[in-house]
Amino acid sequence: MMTTERRVLWVTGAGSGMGRASAVAAAASGWRVAVSGRRANAVAETATMIRDAGGEALELAVDVTDEDALGEAHGRLVDTWGDVDGVVLAAGLNTPRRNWGDQSMTDFAAIVDTNLTSVARVVDLVLPGMRRSGRGDIVVVSSRSGWRFSPGAGVAYMSSKTALGALVASLNDQEGAHGVKACHLCPGDVDTDFLAMRPEVPGAQQRAQMLTADDIARTVRFVLDSPAHVRIDELAVSPIGQR
Repeated sequence: MMTTERRVLWVTGAGSGMGRASAVAAAASGWRVAVSGRRANAVAETATMIRDAGGEALELAVDVTDEDALGEAHGRLVDTWGDVDGVVLAAGLNTPRRNWGDQSMTDFAAIVDTNLTSVARVVDLVLPGMRRSGRGDIVVVSSRSGWRFSPGAGVAYMSSKTALGALVASLNDQEGAHGVKACHLCPGDVDTDFLAMRPEVPGAQQRAQMLTADDIARTVRFVLDSPAHVRIDELAVSPIGQR
C-alpha cells in the first residue's frame, strides 16, 4: 500500500493563542508541525497537545527576533524532517503605550522587529527549500489593522501589520513561478491572551463577542488545505458587529 509522507509545517508564535490553535489544527489535517515560541514550557504544551491527538510535533523554543537562534532552529528542523513545505507566522507584539504622545522608540522598534522583520527572517530561511520542491504555503497572521485603518491598534502595530500586506504581495509576485503562495490573513478581535496588551483590557462580555483562536485556526487550515493552484492573497475575518 502506497503511503504519502506528511508535509512539514513551521508555526511561529505557537506557544499560545492563534499560533497554538493553528498548529493543533494543522496537525489534525495531516501536517508534521514544528512549533516555535519564546517560552519553552508553552511550546512543549503545544507539542504535547499535538502528540496526544496522534500528530507529529517538533519543539523549537526560539525568539524570532534572534536571527542566529532562528537560523539554528531552522537547521534543526531541516535535519529532522527535511525542507519546510509551509509556514504559519503568528508571533506578534504590541504595547499599551500606542500613540505618538506616549510611545517609546524602543517599543516601536521591538514591535516592528517582531511583527514584520521576523516574518521576513523566517520566509528568507524557508524559501530555498520551497523553490527546490516547487511548492510552498505561507500564511502570515496579520491583523484587521493591516487591512483597514484601526487607530486603536497603535502606531507601531498598525504600521508593522500594514507592511505585511506588501511583503505578502511581493512574495506572490516574485515566487509564484516557483509554486510558492502567500496569504495575508487579517483577523479582527480575537479572544486570546494578546488582549492583555491593550490599554484597557476587555471584560468577559466583550470577549464573548469576539472570534476565538479556533476560528482563526480553522481559517488557517482552509488556506493550507487549498489546492496547489489556488492562492488566497488576502483574507479578512471579523466577528459580527465589529466596526
